[in-house]
Amino acid sequence: MSSFDKLPLALLPHHDGSALYVPNQSPKVLDVLKIRVRIHKALGTVKEVRVRYSESGEAFPSPPMKVIKREGGWSWYETKITMHNPKTNYRFMIVLASGETLWLNTQGLHSLNQPDINDFRLNTFASAPKWGQNAIMYQIFPDRFARSKHADEHKTPSWAIAREWGDKVIGSGPGTSEQFFGGDLWGVIEHLDHLKKLGVNLVYLTPIFPARSNHRYDASSFAEVDPLLGGGKAFAALIQAAHKQGMRVIGDLTSNHSGVGHEWFKAAHKKPSAKESDFYYFSEKNHKYESWFGVPSLPKFNWKSRELRKRFIEGPNSVVAKWLKAPYKMDGWRIDVANMTGRIREEDMYLEVAQVIRKTMVEINPDTIMLGEYTGDAAFEVQGDGWQGAMTYSNFTKPVWRWFYNEDKKSRPKGAQGLPGFSMWDGAQKAGGRELVQSYTQFIAGFPWHVRLHNMNPLDTHDIPRFKTYAIKGAQKVAAGLQFTFPGIPVIWAGDEFGLDGFNGEESRTPIPWNNERPHDTKMIDTYAALAKIRRTNSALNDGSMRFVYASDEAIVFVRENGKQSILVAATRGTDNKIVLPRDVVANIAKAENLFGGGKLTLTSTTVKVPGDKLSLNIWRLPAKA
Repeated sequence: MSSFDKLPLALLPHHDGSALYVPNQSPKVLDVLKIRVRIHKALGTVKEVRVRYSESGEAFPSPPMKVIKREGGWSWYETKITMHNPKTNYRFMIVLASGETLWLNTQGLHSLNQPDINDFRLNTFASAPKWGQNAIMYQIFPDRFARSKHADEHKTPSWAIAREWGDKVIGSGPGTSEQFFGGDLWGVIEHLDHLKKLGVNLVYLTPIFPARSNHRYDASSFAEVDPLLGGGKAFAALIQAAHKQGMRVIGDLTSNHSGVGHEWFKAAHKKPSAKESDFYYFSEKNHKYESWFGVPSLPKFNWKSRELRKRFIEGPNSVVAKWLKAPYKMDGWRIDVANMTGRIREEDMYLEVAQVIRKTMVEINPDTIMLGEYTGDAAFEVQGDGWQGAMTYSNFTKPVWRWFYNEDKKSRPKGAQGLPGFSMWDGAQKAGGRELVQSYTQFIAGFPWHVRLHNMNPLDTHDIPRFKTYAIKGAQKVAAGLQFTFPGIPVIWAGDEFGLDGFNGEESRTPIPWNNERPHDTKMIDTYAALAKIRRTNSALNDGSMRFVYASDEAIVFVRENGKQSILVAATRGTDNKIVLPRDVVANIAKAENLFGGGKLTLTSTTVKVPGDKLSLNIWRLPAKA
């Protein structure tokens, strides 16, 4: 048995790469960096602590770390290492007076040395803009958000099936992509006050380009905004209005494919001599072509084409650049199926394409953000040298779903229209809080800290069912609390605040019931607004470190910390009356101020009892210094 096997979670050594532990969060090659780790006296007498780090592919030990601070039972150790390369991985070696050697990496504490793949990671790649850490995102599917009076000026397109705003969404089968509710960008403008009330400061729009579907991921052009949405005039007006309200706006770009109706595809299909012939993967005299998952309406781009790069992603005249410039001045892009872009069989231009997109964005406006979609594990590909953060389900969404899953449901949640990669279940059973912590830790570990802060944390999106539909009753409030207190960008999918249901990805795209067109519950609006205010007004929730201090089947407790404050969060699925932490789990516990939930901490000279009422969320704020 190792010396730490019986230690509570709250007293294990900790490091996570945040500014508390690595003060220089924007290192350059050859910078000398301070590296810190905290170790509690409960671990035993420490003889020596070193950092094992990489230099040009070889491993080196740092000088012995020195104690720079003691508080409570904690000792803070520090040493310096040189950032010899753009990427550096490292872990800690802790030698006890007993002779035992322990290793600390992203997966926790170990009695045996560990492989490099689980090391902490530093790099010199430029972080997303500072405002991304403070972002509270609201996702809008334009066809279903709001229909203005301007929408009546347009005839129903030939491909579409006209629907009334209060009609039930066709959840699967024929008509799913063709059902047309007619939401437009003027309608979004009319409801910016609603977003302001929620505390939103970042709007994410799914595609706005002309297409032959309601989702518009099959663009027929990237040169204009769909007239059905109000065209470029409405788009420019929306961004201008949002900016006046203190909100930013990002768009959705399909770098992996276009639609078969796209002008480039139509120019080259069955026409081998066309300039656009190398934009796609054509064969048999341009009759056959590669497509996304074999869906014929979504032909796949061939990024070996220099002309495609020039028109689409490279330079000031590209599609990427156009919408970041006046008169639009959009604030960034979410890249659809980023993980598949530039990849087919032996070809892999994924990172190259991402870097070209980012270079173009920086040239136009360096204060923009680029997020890449991954339905699976994104950690070891999203490192900041391309996408600056990930829209991914593995590290946050799926573990939270499994913790709150309602086993009384007769079916398990699937994704949009049965598409591959969108399962919310992946064969796992309902999990406890310990498994949530374990799963989150495993899937978040590979991200550098600056990327981790810019990952999207959705409970649900337009591609998956509504969280509320498959969760135990009342769980949305607690789960939303985790969105706003975990590192990363909290994402409100339009309609979550109305308590809408959705049994699959298509049904989750229910039109917003502005005029009571369908049953809904507005109680969550106040919850989201309260959580957003807490997030905005407490810096530790934007950039602070994260340390889990308790986990059971029914409860998790964690701390977010920076140099200004600490935030203690307790989330319970069911009753756990045994949440007792060491008194020195966090400094200044006696000065804890409840911000949400109303729960009270019970203090003794050595312990802190945390309320574990059934299905509850509590948030406390503590000063960093006495």
